[in-house]
Amino acid sequence: MALPPRVYLTLQEVTARWGCNIADVAGWADAGRFRILTGIAAVRCGDEIIAGKVVLSPMELLPLFRRCGTGPSEGIMRRIQPAGRSDWLLITDPTGGIPVAVADMLILAEEVHAFEEENDMVRRVTTGPGATTPYDWEGMNVALIQRIHEQGLPATQSELIAEMQDWFADQSGGDRIPDSRTIRRRITPVWKALRREDA
Repeated sequence: MALPPRVYLTLQEVTARWGCNIADVAGWADAGRFRILTGIAAVRCGDEIIAGKVVLSPMELLPLFRRCGTGPSEGIMRRIQPAGRSDWLLITDPTGGIPVAVADMLILAEEVHAFEEENDMVRRVTTGPGATTPYDWEGMNVALIQRIHEQGLPATQSELIAEMQDWFADQSGGDRIPDSRTIRRRITPVWKALRREDA
């Protein structure tokens, strides 16, 4: 049985995955394309005690995201946005704010996948020898053909999509699993063509 997909990716993992600079990731986060998160111990924000998952403002930690790579690896956070809220809170205790390291900054995997789909990165191929895409679509096609050849079609397309997600999980150790909508888009033409033949 495969492990479930990962919930979070670190900023370093995202920059490696997308082949971009940490400054680009910070810029997209500041533009609202996704959120940069971290986890904190309890702090006081006025009358409230906040702990756990919080959203960070990249522009308030700008020195950490220098394009030249000369920035520090840790900054001081003085303002946070609690998870599930849209308001920003000033940390009042400790009065100087709390440290946050780049290594402890995360992006939700579902937001990473949504960004990739929105920007057509699933199908984007890098140039040069040994070019790869973020997902092994060729391998999935082979697995799909083998599955249909050996076992036929399952009762529903959703079952087939789930099987292909399991295949991606097995191949990547749970690290690179496209969402069901992306797989559905690739499987639907095959599904419809074979269903017409069965009719």
